[in-house]
Amino acid sequence: MARKKTTIDFEQSLTDLQALVERLESGELSLEESLTAFEQGVALTRDCQQALTQAEQKVQQLVERNGQADTVPFDAERDDQPE
Repeated sequence: MARKKTTIDFEQSLTDLQALVERLESGELSLEESLTAFEQGVALTRDCQQALTQAEQKVQQLVERNGQADTVPFDAERDDQPE
């Protein structure tokens, strides 16, 4: 039986959001069109945030060991990394 897709397609939402931003920045939209595009952008931003939150929760579940989270903060500028 096929499973219904319930997760948000982050990449598609992000692409759509970028296209909306470009349209808004072009300055060629009317006020009404700009408001509609802005509303769509807010919805897409929320979708992206939800997808990121779900991914973060999944990663936390994957790093749990013996019932305790074994998390390590990501720090791109750690002292032990070569420069």
